[in-house]
Amino acid sequence: MDWHPITGIAVGDVSGHGISSALLMATVRASLRQRASIPGSAAQVITDVNALLAQDVEYSDDFIILFFLVIDTQRGALEWVRAGHDPAVRYNPITDSLDELKGAGLALGVQAEWQYESHTLDDLAAGQIILLGTEGIWEAENPKGQRIGKDPIYQVLREMAEYSAPEILKAVFDVLKKYVNGTRTDDDITAVIVKVESIQSIVTN
Repeated sequence: MDWHPITGIAVGDVSGHGISSALLMATVRASLRQRASIPGSAAQVITDVNALLAQDVEYSDDFIILFFLVIDTQRGALEWVRAGHDPAVRYNPITDSLDELKGAGLALGVQAEWQYESHTLDDLAAGQIILLGTEGIWEAENPKGQRIGKDPIYQVLREMAEYSAPEILKAVFDVLKKYVNGTRTDDDITAVIVKVESIQSIVTN
């Protein structure tokens, strides 16, 4: 893949189901791609996207939770905005530590004037793994109605730290598939794995 020093990744979940929800997500995706092409912090990007979206949905029951992550491999830095979405998690195999990328923030489309806040870390290094996922992952249930939670997924990151992003992603879904054992999952399940190969290149899946 081509090397890009700055990469933006977004994972979101729309309220409701069906065609209208899909169209709303497509609208947010288009707005985000357009706004991200213009200079500005992650917070400025999401604040502007929210202001546009809220003009259409502020007085409805529609909203979108979103996690927006910007990776700068030249500076070795992460910048993110959490708009009501579950935090991403970063695994550092050198220290065997897991850091949830937390932060307060309202779902998109609720208040047009909401000002989002960026959060940053400047210690990105080769070998680190970042997982962005929707809550459907942690809330997947087995035939007994028990949720899988986050620990088994985080354990995959530890056990697969030497592998590539596609292999880690496959392992995550293999664990989920085995756990649910055919049980129907009502919520959306989306995951993105980022593996930092060097401070000037990343691989995503």
